[in-house]
Amino acid sequence: MPDFDVVVIGAGAAGLSTAAISAGLGLKVALVERGVMGGDCLNYGCVPSKALLAAAHAAASARRAGRFGIRLPEPEIDWQALRAHIRGAIDTIAPIDSEARFRGMGVEVIRAPAHFVAPDTVEAAGRRLTFRRCVIAAGSQAIVPDIPGLGPVPWLTNETIFELEDPPGHLIILGGGPIGLEMAQAHARLGCLVTVIEAGRIAGRDDPELTDGLRRALVRDGVTLLEGAKLSRVVSARAEDGGPGLTAVLEDGREIGGTHLLLAIGRAPRLAGLDLQAGQVQATKAGIATDAGLRSLTNRRVFAVGDIADPQGIGPRAFTHVASQHASLLARRMLFRLPARLDYAALPRVTYTDPELAQIGLTEAEARDAGHEVNILRFPVAETDRAVAEGIGEGLVKLVATSKGRLLGAGILAPHAGEMAGTFALMIGRKLPLSALAGLVLPYPTLAEAAKRAAGDFYTPKLLSPAVKRVVGLLKRLP
Repeated sequence: MPDFDVVVIGAGAAGLSTAAISAGLGLKVALVERGVMGGDCLNYGCVPSKALLAAAHAAASARRAGRFGIRLPEPEIDWQALRAHIRGAIDTIAPIDSEARFRGMGVEVIRAPAHFVAPDTVEAAGRRLTFRRCVIAAGSQAIVPDIPGLGPVPWLTNETIFELEDPPGHLIILGGGPIGLEMAQAHARLGCLVTVIEAGRIAGRDDPELTDGLRRALVRDGVTLLEGAKLSRVVSARAEDGGPGLTAVLEDGREIGGTHLLLAIGRAPRLAGLDLQAGQVQATKAGIATDAGLRSLTNRRVFAVGDIADPQGIGPRAFTHVASQHASLLARRMLFRLPARLDYAALPRVTYTDPELAQIGLTEAEARDAGHEVNILRFPVAETDRAVAEGIGEGLVKLVATSKGRLLGAGILAPHAGEMAGTFALMIGRKLPLSALAGLVLPYPTLAEAAKRAAGDFYTPKLLSPAVKRVVGLLKRLP
């Protein structure tokens, strides 16, 4: 008789959701966590970064108040109060993810590293835990590249940047993805010098047409963007304005002096220490190899969820909302034994800069690469009445649709674009036609009208066609 119905390794977003669902259905559950409860999202990712961004946006709003006839002095940044705000956000949410709450659900929480000793057994805190099912939810961590000179130079990741007791004088960020760009804009708005070094182009996964507007916004905030630039080595240097000090040397010979270096080039699964071979669990460089239902390809007792899962033919997705999706799928597949497969067709992702950059479903390039004949629909956010009233001069909604009006993807560059993403996720997921959005009655005035106007443009040529005009001409004669 196994000790547990379900053993979950990792108390991040995916592991906590899985443990809560399993315990709620009456199963005997063990949750093993070697670090802090809540994992990366609560402690080092989504929550602290958005708290920092909120402070940075407030500073930027104060600086821009003059456009409305309101003159304010340059914001004074109280770094210690800002840190307290970030800590307060984490502390407010922490009870939801706490050990006490999960013990109250009946989950046995074990605070220790876990590793496999057999295909049906893991060891943690000196105990051997046998299981019917094991769910690996160990998450991911920042990639530390092999760059000459990096060893002697102190560096930061998303796990350590929020611990800085003083603001960085000149923050050099390696990587122009979501984490790098969010931290770049936040620190620039808080008065720091910021340089982003990106080997390709910033926001490389996103539509270049939308990225152009974000690039302009970052430059306006004072961020120096070095795109197509490769870092060859780093050298320790004396920093005149505080911090450890370093010089980043690029392949073309350029040198950038800074006080701090943030590594934001991507993430890698936390596989070390799990002894997967003992558990007969196959892994790749991207994570635990699973089928489309998140079951291990080599051990039917084992599943993987969250950042660490590498579904065959699909690949990993490092988002908290994907972790929740995985947990929901696992309930159907693992607990109810129902067929369930991942479907990322309507998956949203958001870079929480200002303006935000959101993508739901396929970009134009992805749709064309997949062989679709696409119809591209655009509407500038600045042309909505709400944008005019608020002085928003930039932004775009870009829809990627089939010739028959089925939405394949949507890209949004706009303030609070993430708040619009759900509408498009619903449309794509439920296969709703563009007519559903074009006919939607929205409150006036909102930025979301740009989405409705873009969808409406799909039907405008049809409504204004000669055939329709002839029909209207005939109908006008009726009494």
